[in-house]
Amino acid sequence: MAKNALTQYIDLFRSARNIIDSHSSPVLNSRREEACRVLEETTLPAEGAENYEHTDLEKMLAPDFGLNLAGVNIDINPAASFRCDVPDMQTMLYLTLNDTPMPPAPGRGSLPDGVTAGSLKSISLEYPELVDRYYGRLASISNPLVALDTMLCQDGFMIHVAKGVRVEQPLQLVNILNNGRPLMAVRRVLIVLEEGAELTLLTCDHTQNPDVEFLALQTVEIYAGPNSRLDFYDMEESTERTSRLSSLYLSQEQGSNVLIDGITLFNGTTRNEYHTVFNGSDASLRLLGMGIEDRRRHIETYSYVDHKTGHCHTDELMKFVVDDESIASFSGRIYVAPGAVKTEAYQSNRNIVGSDTARMFSKPQLEIYNDDVKCSHGTAIGQLDPMQLFYMRTRGLEESTARLLLKQAFMADVIDGVRLDSLRDRLRLLVERRFAGASSACSSCTRDCGAVRQDGEPGAEV
Repeated sequence: MAKNALTQYIDLFRSARNIIDSHSSPVLNSRREEACRVLEETTLPAEGAENYEHTDLEKMLAPDFGLNLAGVNIDINPAASFRCDVPDMQTMLYLTLNDTPMPPAPGRGSLPDGVTAGSLKSISLEYPELVDRYYGRLASISNPLVALDTMLCQDGFMIHVAKGVRVEQPLQLVNILNNGRPLMAVRRVLIVLEEGAELTLLTCDHTQNPDVEFLALQTVEIYAGPNSRLDFYDMEESTERTSRLSSLYLSQEQGSNVLIDGITLFNGTTRNEYHTVFNGSDASLRLLGMGIEDRRRHIETYSYVDHKTGHCHTDELMKFVVDDESIASFSGRIYVAPGAVKTEAYQSNRNIVGSDTARMFSKPQLEIYNDDVKCSHGTAIGQLDPMQLFYMRTRGLEESTARLLLKQAFMADVIDGVRLDSLRDRLRLLVERRFAGASSACSSCTRDCGAVRQDGEPGAEV
């Protein structure tokens, strides 16, 4: 096996297999060996390869990150100090510190009958057949990011909503990175909606120590059963020294209605992947995304929407604003299979480049194998309209204010796509603050959460 960035993780897995297994569950452990074999035969795609045009996985995975494989107890509870940056949003709150689920926050509501939520490891120990039916069945093990996650993941977050159950109160999962030394957090999210179930879930990624290198490796699997409805909002508010590699896989059955919205306000280097498939007719997907990049931040988004069956609808909209020396890229493909008649699929990527040194790359694609469809795709890359700036200046606005208002207006349709009123209203304010030059959108959750070391005291590596 040739030496590469994966070698250190494969060697670690082989040497610490007993420790890894003993702090997880049989269901999660059962997928590890296959994932390791895949990685042993894998060569990471190089920067510039198909669908990895501007992401260097070798560089991102090469550092010697610490991992908490021994399941060291963490002697702080972020729920005691975390303050949601989306006030007036009454959610049931769950927290993950690095890759360790914390006890649910008290006083934030209760789950209705027919809903199971919490630690993936705990649920897989209590309901092994349920978890085994879904865990690792959708996310492709041929994806090196999924394989690495599967090999090392020991816990995660799961929610299962039984047939016909509507979860009226939104759920919120807050992922917090905090440590005194470089750390890699390996996370898993499993969402299962049975027939007719309904759920709204907001996940938030936060980094509480801006001076430390972090890598968040995440795999999300979502099963939307017949006639189910899911709103999934994924917000990133991390730091310039935080890297994120997220792979989301979605399967939709007949009549399901899914909204996925990826929101990147603050980050370092991010790669978000969306792999979706329609397995039943009359289903609909709205796939939204936005990224605000400045300084030397970097975001890459890849999407693949598989219209395997006909009579389904996709509406995909991705928007980015890049400034300074930042880089953003989008590569998306909508595939319409033979026989998938009456498909409606629309893909749009629109972008603003605010400086001569910022870079935006876009590659929207359609692959269609029948004629009875309505499909379109397109991209636009440009700068703020000078005539609009001039008009606003003639009305007495400072240039900085005019630019702020135009950037806000540019993001309006992505924000308006949010179907949760309190989040939509708050997001407008967060975007305004971001464009106004705020250094962090998460000042409210950085108090009193010190870094943690092995013995539970502040200061050293987990």
